[in-house]
Amino acid sequence: MWAIDEEHSPAYWFPRECPRVTVWARDDDELVALQGAFRTRARRVHIIETAWEDRMQRCRLHRYTFDDTPFHPWPEAEGQYVAHSPVHPVSVEPMPDLIALHERASIDLRRVEDLTPWKNLAISGPWSYSIIRYANARTFSAE
Repeated sequence: MWAIDEEHSPAYWFPRECPRVTVWARDDDELVALQGAFRTRARRVHIIETAWEDRMQRCRLHRYTFDDTPFHPWPEAEGQYVAHSPVHPVSVEPMPDLIALHERASIDLRRVEDLTPWKNLAISGPWSYSIIRYANARTFSAE
């Protein structure tokens, strides 16, 4: 079983196969750099292709909460945890409006035609970033 912590969970507030670039500041220095580079006032920026906006609006995710006792940090990925035995959710919460969820969390959610320049910017700075399902992007390039 795999799980994610609260800080990293917004990177998964998307339809399953949606390509996205997410960046966030962990401290004040990173915040200044991120806000300047991305021209935002937000602490976190998420970027998707415009082609995914309709699916984003229609997607209905569920948040599963687990007892954290059987989980251990996964050393290959910051904020991710694994359990080596079966676990069952303590609760299941619907997340029906992902765009509103981003707004309530003060995340700058952007829709763009091409993720490539944003991916390149994300990997260039001091902030944390996650690039998920990039191979599904319309403009994917193995570079």
